[in-house]
Amino acid sequence: MPLRLSGWFFNDRMKTNEKIITIFGGSKCREGAPEYSQALRVGELLADAGFTICTGGYSGVMEAASRGAHERGGRVIGITMSQFKSEPNRYLTEKVPSEHFYERLQRLITQSVGYIALRGGMGTVTEISLVWNKLQTQVLDPRPLVLLGDCWPPVVREWQRQLAVSDTDVEILRFATSPEEAVDIIQRESRTVRIDDRTASVNAL
Repeated sequence: MPLRLSGWFFNDRMKTNEKIITIFGGSKCREGAPEYSQALRVGELLADAGFTICTGGYSGVMEAASRGAHERGGRVIGITMSQFKSEPNRYLTEKVPSEHFYERLQRLITQSVGYIALRGGMGTVTEISLVWNKLQTQVLDPRPLVLLGDCWPPVVREWQRQLAVSDTDVEILRFATSPEEAVDIIQRESRTVRIDDRTASVNAL
């Protein structure tokens, strides 16, 4: 499937009812790392289930998920950043360039019917926090936010201990220990999610 360079892509997705899942995770891991293997499998499973994959478009977890989906014939969208000097990974079928950091975050979030986050750094924490806050404040309608990996439960427990994070806040999150469990949650809980083009357009500004 050839790489397509796209502008903003709400209208086409709304017309086709395409189901997009965004995958978050670190850029520094390489093939052989546990999170790379998990992301690769997540990409495979999501593509097999008919989902479109959306990532930040670069290396690490983003590359692995893109690769897994691409090798199964899935559509892979990369939300890239014009200011970054790194080249996007070669597994993208569509590249959507963003001029600004917050614009990129919004594009990763607003059209997706679910999210899976793997181990990463502060960029991944920022992405999770933004989705979590939008779900908490009902800026986004309910949809699954799955934290995949053993690293997340202790991190979230520490947030609860040190910050103003309530049990009700944590109930928004879903935890998974395997790619299969994560994708199963996505399949079950994303079925009734509908993306409102008006809401998405407002959120993207």
